[in-house]
Amino acid sequence: MTEARPDRPGMIAFAADGQTELALRDGLAEAVNAALDIRRGGIHAAITAMQKSATPRVLIVDLGGQDEPLSALAALAEVSEPDVIVLAIGDPADLDFYRALTRGLGIRDYLPKPLTRDKVALHFAPIVSGQAVSEQSVLGSQVITVTGARGGTGASTVALNLAWHFGVLARRHTVLLDPDLHMGVASFLLNLRPGAGLRQALENPERIDSLLAERAAVPASDRLHVLAAHEKLTAPLAPAAGAAAALLEALRKRYNFIVADVPFRPDPLFRELLDLANQRVIVMEPTLASLRDALRLLALPATPGQSRRAIVVLNRAASSGGITRRQVEEALGVTVDVAIPNLPRQISAAATLGEPAIGKHGGFRAAIAELARQAAPVRLAEAAAAAAPPPRPGFSLRRLLRPAA
Repeated sequence: MTEARPDRPGMIAFAADGQTELALRDGLAEAVNAALDIRRGGIHAAITAMQKSATPRVLIVDLGGQDEPLSALAALAEVSEPDVIVLAIGDPADLDFYRALTRGLGIRDYLPKPLTRDKVALHFAPIVSGQAVSEQSVLGSQVITVTGARGGTGASTVALNLAWHFGVLARRHTVLLDPDLHMGVASFLLNLRPGAGLRQALENPERIDSLLAERAAVPASDRLHVLAAHEKLTAPLAPAAGAAAALLEALRKRYNFIVADVPFRPDPLFRELLDLANQRVIVMEPTLASLRDALRLLALPATPGQSRRAIVVLNRAASSGGITRRQVEEALGVTVDVAIPNLPRQISAAATLGEPAIGKHGGFRAAIAELARQAAPVRLAEAAAAAAPPPRPGFSLRRLLRPAA
């Protein structure tokens, strides 16, 4: 059993009516040693609260009166940490609805109203107290790799600002992973000192656990952390086979989005990260050399976890002397998904100040927002659009995102 984080409440419950609140208080009284945190309100009250505070280990939500409970749960998932245990209460008492929640969305258990003390004590109390057999209902969060077609295309800047969009602007639990231990610039671009532990984790993956983020990642904001290192150029590095998989498994339990700035070099660690990503992003500039290498990256075979081709980002679009977007698309044989304007002064100023460039120019900000929209799961975005407030991934919505057989 992993050690509890000090900032994480054990349980928070939301009850839409007095009878439900009373049943929860009576049924959970013996399971929780501390005072019960039961708040009045339904699923939208839970969404609002999770946007502003740490996700509890167990979250009980009331779906009563909701016309679209699945969409509401999708919105809740987007603002909760992926490993939260969710228990739901609602009006429907049919088996199909129960299966949709527990098998489709990864809700740990569901009880129909009217709620009674005995029902809560029998079904919810063992889970809240940690006595129930643990289930792995979390299939993970979204892993997005950002790779430059060649050096100098601005991939690190794109990765940083994409992570900033998710973690700071959209307030999703996000980590910016920089696996280039010698030459990575993620911490530098945000004026942060890299944390200790990433090298040891990669060289000894058997020691990685779900608290790695708390030990090795550095907070850039309350919902954006940076996991990086800055080793001496003379220091030999030997990441173990399977280190990327172990690292991502640990990070998935803590973050909704893992944005990895992965250079494309013949390095097993980098290739493993590209293969394990849910979505690859290729950043190129309008030059022939960049075009050639973008073609090579697009030719990399997709893995089973990747439902679409790599997203192509044309950075410094329409720069003087560069080839046109139309020429790029004709040569690649695919559409450029996102075009970022050429903004050398703004990007340079942001790097000098250790700030994200996303706040320096509206065109750049709009391009990153579009990249975020495309990189997030499509069906998740559709579900969120039907609920309020609108955001992206969470507890186990990737069950819902599996392509139909």
